[in-house]
Formats: sequence, structure tokens, C-alpha cells
Amino acid sequence: MNRGALALLIHGGTENWSPDRWKGRFDEVCGDRRVLLMPDVAFDPAEVHYAAVWKPRPGELAAFPNLRVIFNLGAGVDALMADSSLPKVPLVRVAVGDLTDRMTEYVVLHVLMHHRQELYLRESQREQRWAPRFQWPASAICVGIMGLGTLGSSAAGMLRQLGFRVRGWSRRPRQIDGIECFHGQSQLQPFLQATDILVCLLPLTPDTRHILNRELFAQLHRSSPMGPPVLINAGRGGLQNEADILQCLEDGTLGAASLDVYATEPLPADSPFWSHPKIVLTPHNAADTDPDEISKYVAHQIECFEAGGALQNVVDPAQGY
Repeated sequence: MNRGALALLIHGGTENWSPDRWKGRFDEVCGDRRVLLMPDVAFDPAEVHYAAVWKPRPGELAAFPNLRVIFNLGAGVDALMADSSLPKVPLVRVAVGDLTDRMTEYVVLHVLMHHRQELYLRESQREQRWAPRFQWPASAICVGIMGLGTLGSSAAGMLRQLGFRVRGWSRRPRQIDGIECFHGQSQLQPFLQATDILVCLLPLTPDTRHILNRELFAQLHRSSPMGPPVLINAGRGGLQNEADILQCLEDGTLGAASLDVYATEPLPADSPFWSHPKIVLTPHNAADTDPDEISKYVAHQIECFEAGGALQNVVDPAQGY
């Protein structure tokens, strides 16, 4: 294969994800391969064989007639899959150890936060109230993880090491040592019925949109030492029915929630999530991966592909992830 150019289509993100910084990283790791930061008028679209993207606009990728592979710089690919003009070439998800470790950190942090009653303790601090409550052991709590891919499996293993009872649910059967695994729609209710803290790391597909709703929350376990169950969503904003979350927090169907993703991002200033006393809010940074590792990953995949090797972590269009 010829050493085709790599086009960068980067929209949005933090300062560390700025287009110019991505250009510098890829220039460093791609050697003599041409790296084009879009929009760039000084190039022939036919020379672009690869694209590394973050929130590309619909139709942008269709401009490259010789495109061979698309690399999505983030974990979620739902926005890309919704582009009807997306070229029919392999779409690769970023899957680096750094991303997995950071998501595991986030999940463990927030499970422990609710398990160790941090919302109550911080409220006590603000009110200068010395009133410790009984603290139950980790073994008294069952954490259920929806989504048992690389991220979910890693988080499940770490929580198990901390002493929590851990179960997982996925669309297809999975086997993980020490983790009780459920799969498919028929096993969703049994999975939920014993879950005290629900962690959602599912991809967003037509089947999973708004899966986090009142009907699902009502099936969670309700008699743990924590009281009402807790929701942690670090998957995608489209997974959650936000009106249902707010109503369920108000009527006690849910006891608390940690949310990293939202239907609209950045979160609008008038969102009630900002000031809700039972919500821990983070700005979609649960797995804010080191871009240096991502650029190395993409460059290595391109080199292997051009040498005749197989691409890793290719999205299945039929599954949507």
C-alpha cells in the first residue's frame, strides 16, 4: 500500500484536545506520512487514505474518495454511525490501556463515594454537624454493571477486589471470573433485582437509547443498607431519560446519581442537574484519555494495516459498536 495521508477532523473538546495539538502529536508519531488538519485547502482529497476524527460534521468524511480507515478518537461512535453519508470503510474505536484505567478509576471512585455516604458526610461538614452513621461493609452492596466490554470488565474486576458483590449484564453472553454474568432482554430483570448500585457503560444504539428510565429503575433492589438504589452513568447521554432520573430522585425510586454524560453537552446553564442535592455531576471526563497514547495507537494501527495486518477494535455496523 502507498503511504496515504492522514486527515484530522477535530471539532470541540478541551484545550488538550485542540486541533493544533492533535496535529503536533500526529506529525511526531507518523514520521514522513503527511498529516492534514482540516479544513486545509492545499491538498488533493484523493491522497487521504486515513481519517482521525472527533465529532466530525455529517458529510465531511464523504469528501475523501480513497479513504480506507476511519479512527474515532473517542470511545463513543453513535454520532458517526448516524451519518448516512459515512464511507463504507472500517471504523476503529480507540481502545488504549490508559482509557480503560481512567474509566475504572471513575467507576470505583463513584461507587465508593456512594457506598461510603459521601453526600451525607459533605452535607454534615457544611452544616458543622458531627453525626456519623453506621457504615456497612463493601460485601453488603451489590454493584451491577451494564456493558461488559473492555471498560466494564475492568471496572468489575477492580470492584470485586475491593469486596463488593459484582454482577454484569450485556447483550451477548460473557464469562468473567468471579462475576455473575447475565445477558439479553430475558435476563435483564434478574440482573436488576439484586443491584444496589447500577453502573452503565453501554454503547448508544437504537436498542439502548433511553434504557435508563423509570421502568428500569423501579426494578432495582430496594432493601440494601444504602436504602434506595444509586445510578452511575458514564456511558452516553442518550442512554438516560433525564426527566425520569429527576422524578425518580424526587420520589425515592433512586437515592442518588452520578452523571458524566448528558443529552445536551455542554450541560445547559438552566439544567436542574447543576444544583440537585442528590446528583454528583462531572463534565464528560470519566475517561479523558491521554491524547499522546491515542495518537501512538492510531499510528501503530496504520502501520500494521499497511503491512497487511488486521485492524483492532473495528466497529460492527450491524451492532452499532
